[in-house]
Formats: sequence, C-alpha cells, structure tokens
Amino acid sequence: MKLEQAAKQLEALGNPTRLNLYRMLVRAGDAGKPVGSLQEKLGIAASTLSHHLHRLVSTGLVTQERQATTLICRANYPVMNGLIGFLADECCADAVCSPSEEETAA
Repeated sequence: MKLEQAAKQLEALGNPTRLNLYRMLVRAGDAGKPVGSLQEKLGIAASTLSHHLHRLVSTGLVTQERQATTLICRANYPVMNGLIGFLADECCADAVCSPSEEETAA
C-alpha cells in the first residue's frame, strides 16, 4: 500500500461519524447493512449519511451494492486488512533489541 492511499483512508476514518459508521459496517459482516438501517441507527439526515458514505466509498473502505430498491453497504475487508497491515508491517523495525531477562540472568 502506498503512503498516500493509507493517509486518505485514515483521514476518512478521522471523522467521528464516519468512524462510527465504518465500525457498524465492520460489525455487520459480509451481509452489510442497508442505508436506511444505517441512517436510523446513526440518527442523521440522509444527505449527511450520503456525504459520509461517499468519503468511505471513494477511499475503498466501503462498497455498495444495489438490491432492487435497497442500497447495501459493506466494509471492504481486504482494504481494511491492507490498511491494518500497512500500519503494523514495520512495527518495532527500528527498535534496538535488548537481551531478554533469561539471557541477562544466565
């Protein structure tokens, strides 16, 4: 993953409403949630929800699928895992290794 892509995704998640919305979709699993259900649970106007969903969709974190007259939103788990991996891939890469307690006791 490129730094710019990760920054855009993190920026999209940096809004409390979007983060709450995204967490709802992550909890929903592969079935996702209809937009109407999300609006009801969040208690926000349809236009506001549309704005927040657009930001999440444009960064690839959320997908949408139309089923007849219902719009289903889903967390894009491969993209989410990519972002998590990007953040964790180099964990402690520059840390100085110190001997373990067992090695110092010997």
